[in-house]
Amino acid sequence: MTRDVTLEDLRRRLSDLDRQLIRLVAERTALSTEVARVKRVTGHPTRDYARERDVIMGARNTALEAGVSPALAEELLRLLIRSSLATQEQASVAARGAGSGRRALVIGGGGKMGRWFVQFLASQGFDVEVADPNGGPDGVPCVADWHATDLRHDYIVIATALGVTDAILRDLALRRPAGVIFDVGSLKSPLRAGLLALKSHGCRVTSIHPMFGPDTELLSGRHVIFVDLGSAEALGAARELFAPTMAEQVVMSLEDHDRLIAYVLGLSHALNIAFFTALAESGEAAPKLARMSSTTFDAQLDVASRVAQESPELYFEIQSLNDYGAESLEALSKAVERIRTAVLSRDREVFVALMRQGREYLEDRRSVAERRA
Repeated sequence: MTRDVTLEDLRRRLSDLDRQLIRLVAERTALSTEVARVKRVTGHPTRDYARERDVIMGARNTALEAGVSPALAEELLRLLIRSSLATQEQASVAARGAGSGRRALVIGGGGKMGRWFVQFLASQGFDVEVADPNGGPDGVPCVADWHATDLRHDYIVIATALGVTDAILRDLALRRPAGVIFDVGSLKSPLRAGLLALKSHGCRVTSIHPMFGPDTELLSGRHVIFVDLGSAEALGAARELFAPTMAEQVVMSLEDHDRLIAYVLGLSHALNIAFFTALAESGEAAPKLARMSSTTFDAQLDVASRVAQESPELYFEIQSLNDYGAESLEALSKAVERIRTAVLSRDREVFVALMRQGREYLEDRRSVAERRA
């Protein structure tokens, strides 16, 4: 007689299947590296949207046949595709070897974004050095003060806090380094004097804004903004660093950057801060709200929770140091007041008009994104 299967037996079988899944993922990752090599040789782009759709639809169909949720299968395949793309992108960056035999200095290389650039440049073959009083990544040559370096680097990246970056830029202008210089600040208004000083001293200077965080591994779907300060050579050299990636490159003027960032970052940050501030001051206990949350509330709460974990000092700088910051905050204030007035006066027509206006605006944005894809 076959003995009854116990809970522990079933758990052991599940653990064995989990190990098999991980081994299959590792095999798929290794295969992705080979796919990246073949794509480079044959000139194929790293990302193929048609192929991705075929893979996802195939997974959904297989899931239906196996009695598995198609939505679960699609979510799983999207995660695997993203992992595969990250592997292929990293292999492409390393294979390009643009930094072979060249030097790069990352001032502020001990910070989160600074470390990202250290790794990014090192993966391209650059001999990377860090200047940071707090130290840098393990194994990377580091000095506390950038003034102690010879500044004979092909690239000098300034990844310091906004409050000190402008002074560094102006000091660099007096040294007139020959390499390409760029900062990675999320605002350019506070850096205008330093950037223009470098330009007036004949330095090869540009400015970039990576529209992603330091934990980002895959640049597909991400944007990198390049601010054109008049040096075509510097702009081209900075853009060349990201050529092996799938990041979308956007070039604009210094003034356009901060005006648009006031909405892209300033408005979105302020909206989320207002959301969790209203909740915190509502008098309603968080556990009570959690028991009756909705899909929309949960989605907004998830974004707001991530914003709440960010640096208050950095977010204050983004709000207060942007020359155009008041514009987006005023727009937010007016929008809230229009909604409040429509609701309190029971003006259905105004409320519906606001909803329709927003829908049309967002549909236009969605159609542009779909055309890009």
